[in-house]
Amino acid sequence: MTTTSTNSGRPKANEGGGGTRRRGKGSPALASERREHLVKLAAELFAEKGFQATTVRNIAEEAGILSGSLYHHFDSKESIVDEILSGFFTEIMSAYQGVIDQGMSPRDTIAGLVRLAFGTLEPHRAAITVMQNDWNYLKGMDRFAYLTKSEDEVEKMWVDTIKAGQKDGSFREDIDPKLTYRMIRDTVWVAVRWFKPGGRLNSKGLAEHYLKVMFDGINTH
Repeated sequence: MTTTSTNSGRPKANEGGGGTRRRGKGSPALASERREHLVKLAAELFAEKGFQATTVRNIAEEAGILSGSLYHHFDSKESIVDEILSGFFTEIMSAYQGVIDQGMSPRDTIAGLVRLAFGTLEPHRAAITVMQNDWNYLKGMDRFAYLTKSEDEVEKMWVDTIKAGQKDGSFREDIDPKLTYRMIRDTVWVAVRWFKPGGRLNSKGLAEHYLKVMFDGINTH
């Protein structure tokens, strides 16, 4: 979003000695930074305490501000979690589509989707945790109706790829595509509960191990 300036007599950025204009206390840029900071703090609290158990006061105290000040940025905690989840789905759906658009074989496409999914565990840990803990509660609210729609769209991407793999002989015909996708999805998302960044395996290593088990199994023959 861009803003237009009026001819109010204020010096332009290159006036007054050639220095750069300092951001004012109430500048849009600073307000945006504060908003982003609040979203990150709230996301961590939602992940730690659960969305329903986290109050606006909890978020404000964590941010070191009064509860009333939080309402300058958000009208409710629902608005905050809405921003967290909508941002996550927008990003991951675009990324999934990018993998599919590469036109790879079904097996390579599934591998790419798995790697991408595991890659979300660190940057989107809070969003994934909220989905794990509060999905049923949130999707019952009208403002979160897009969650089910988004999940259906993601599921279709995976299921269509699995079906394509069955058609070209890459995948077994006796597996159920939808059930297979949901088992993969749940394996990835539930890993957020025990995966520790900085541990023996990073998210990339975790994805490669999972692909080895998924495609090759654990049998030696």
